[in-house]
Amino acid sequence: MNVLVDWGYGAGTVDSFPLVELACFVLEHEDAPLNSEVSLAFVQNERIAELNESYRGKVGPTDVLSFECDGLDDEFGFDYSLDPDMPFELGDVIIAPDVARRQSAEFGHSFEAEVSLLLVHGLLHLLGYDHIEDDEAEEMEARERELLSEWADFGHDAVRGVRDDAIRVRGEH
Repeated sequence: MNVLVDWGYGAGTVDSFPLVELACFVLEHEDAPLNSEVSLAFVQNERIAELNESYRGKVGPTDVLSFECDGLDDEFGFDYSLDPDMPFELGDVIIAPDVARRQSAEFGHSFEAEVSLLLVHGLLHLLGYDHIEDDEAEEMEARERELLSEWADFGHDAVRGVRDDAIRVRGEH
């Protein structure tokens, strides 16, 4: 697993969180190919608002966006397991730290917990989860809870405080 991070706007705040480790944890638990590659970027509200409008037609900043590259269900005819040096580019996860900070205060858990939740959410999108239909949303919410709970059990207590109402895939995403 390879996680490329552009701390950009998050330098000094989110760069102390074990996000690369969390990303690898999620990818491993979701049985992503071993040669998976994901990029993670932290951007200002203005930038995520531009992306949100360009790609989703929604005005204003959002908390997290995901952009898939090589989908797990794509039928490219290439077996990535045959060439372990060939990266399987899952895609990009983009997080707005300012939105995450506001949401952490709103939901009463730590900033690290909110950023971790957003990362898990974004990665699950890259791995094929969605929340357009209620049954899909329930599945995605349950998986987010399970992964964060397991992550907390591995000694990452900061995410233990994520409340159920904070896992809200039927919301603004």
